[in-house]
Amino acid sequence: MGWLSAGDGYEVALVEGRVAARATSGRAAGRQLKSLPRALKDHPEVDRLRRFAEWLDRHAAGCVAQVDTWMVSSLPVPTRLLARVWPDEAWQSALRDLAVVGDDPDEVGFLRGATESGELRIVNLDGETVRLSPRTVTLPHPVLLPDLDDVREFAAELGIVQGVEQIHRATWRRPDDLDAKATEVRDFTGGSFRSRFALAARASSLGYRVSGGYATARVRDGGRTVEASVWIGEPYWDDEVETGSLTWQDQDGRALPLREVGPVAWSEGMRMGAALYAGRVIEEGKDA
Repeated sequence: MGWLSAGDGYEVALVEGRVAARATSGRAAGRQLKSLPRALKDHPEVDRLRRFAEWLDRHAAGCVAQVDTWMVSSLPVPTRLLARVWPDEAWQSALRDLAVVGDDPDEVGFLRGATESGELRIVNLDGETVRLSPRTVTLPHPVLLPDLDDVREFAAELGIVQGVEQIHRATWRRPDDLDAKATEVRDFTGGSFRSRFALAARASSLGYRVSGGYATARVRDGGRTVEASVWIGEPYWDDEVETGSLTWQDQDGRALPLREVGPVAWSEGMRMGAALYAGRVIEEGKDA
């Protein structure tokens, strides 16, 4: 964005997401000022730029949230859609360097570009840049990648930094020796919080939904929707609370036996439970 006239002697612009000003006359002409002059604080152009900056922040957050949804659910995304949004810097920041899979589920690569015709530029795990044009691609959840450690190692060699947490996302794999009748995980029970409000606030800040006495995470896994839930206490309870069990339900509200929970739903549920439990109050001292 270029510089805009803002009254006598000044121009303003968005610089790195903030409103900046520069003088147009005098010894400082053309030089960006360290702070916004008092005379410009209520100027209409400054207000307009501030509101535009806020919109850009919301747009960027929305792009990240949408891409995260595609990734967590491993939903097929039309390549033409990726090509259409790629010129937008916010979308590009969220999508660039994500691991993608096209027609061949064993061929994983990192997204580096997209053309208007729907062709994707990918760096594969051999370090070669290739062009693909499948009808759709998936941004797989890391628990579904068969050689995740190798993918992470290669990403480190390339210096890849992802705008959406994917390959370095914490993952859990469901044990094979679960009791056939078990329906809850108690690994994260007993995490103490000063109040139910504090625990609910932590859940919300991490992006989880708070409904009734639960923090929940809804995941599409294997073609069905599954909701993971952690008990966080009755609403409006003001005293100290503790985290409860982690459970999973299908879209009809039926409690799922742990053996029926899919790999993505299991990993995301455990990730939620661990993230909530990590914020617990830890007493100091020898008797803690």
